Amino acid sequence: MTTTIANPIYDLAFKYLMEDERVVKILLSALLKKQVVQVTTRRNELINVERDPVSVFRLDYRAVTVDEEGREEHVLIELQKTDLPSDLLRFRQYLGTQYRAEENMIPDADDPEGKRKHALPMIAIYLLGHRVGDIEEPVLYVNPKAEDYYGKEVKHGLPNPFVDSLTHSSIIVQIPLLHGRLRNHLERILNIFDQTRKDSEHSYLLNIDEADYSGDEDQRLIFHRLLTAGASKEMRERMELEDLMFRDYDERGVELLKQRKQLQENERQLQENERRLQENERQLQEKDSRLQKKDEQLRQTIRLLIQASVPADLIAERLNISIEAVTRMAGD
Repeated sequence: MTTTIANPIYDLAFKYLMEDERVVKILLSALLKKQVVQVTTRRNELINVERDPVSVFRLDYRAVTVDEEGREEHVLIELQKTDLPSDLLRFRQYLGTQYRAEENMIPDADDPEGKRKHALPMIAIYLLGHRVGDIEEPVLYVNPKAEDYYGKEVKHGLPNPFVDSLTHSSIIVQIPLLHGRLRNHLERILNIFDQTRKDSEHSYLLNIDEADYSGDEDQRLIFHRLLTAGASKEMRERMELEDLMFRDYDERGVELLKQRKQLQENERQLQENERRLQENERQLQEKDSRLQKKDEQLRQTIRLLIQASVPADLIAERLNISIEAVTRMAGD
């Protein structure tokens, strides 16, 4: 049976979905491939009313994960979702904020006085409503690897708090590539974002076959959470307003991106023109320096000839200059 649910790529629907701690643990556990046993929402950012073409929905978590061997790890998770091609600077600024935050530093376990600190390991998760170049995988894991000078991976002594404090892992999800991907637990969880099932009249709704989510409790919990959001009249009205603003800003965004590209091209041309002017100025200075040197040599030649009692008219003839020039240079 086909059922209508809220489209989680919309900020309001995604915010409502992620307000359920059980959903947060399910999604993060699937993405991290580790069980998240504890999670605390630290802050969030929702650009909605004054949305711009590069708006980003952001959630920060502090979580405790447990791997297959039962080892616990405290991590900082920064989750960012955007449905439009986004300015990379915006993502980098958010990461910079986390690196600067004192609250993300914890005392070293081997320092009883608590004077030495290191940062919580950070994992950046990006849910993108667009593709990244020609990468074909719907989910991309980017993990830093320590190597020696010869390119051999260094494992002894790692992980290390100092090293982990200065690097971070990333998980990039390309939502447009999720359609038909059900190869593992994560892809089955993320399948709820599949935009090919958008309602023909209201893109903020998805038409889902409920039977597809009957055999997995995690999937079913997410399904029911979005089902509740889609059934809410208030939520539908707010998502419709978000959709109207999205379309308006999407059109403006295309124009703004064109203008931005043109400005970048203009700036490139100005820089190139400035480079050429600087080169021309350098060449003129070199030419002027050579002329001054040549002029000084000519003056010295004329003075020597005058001292040798060579007539001015003969000097002018031999040097192919006027008598007035000979007189002037001899007197300088």
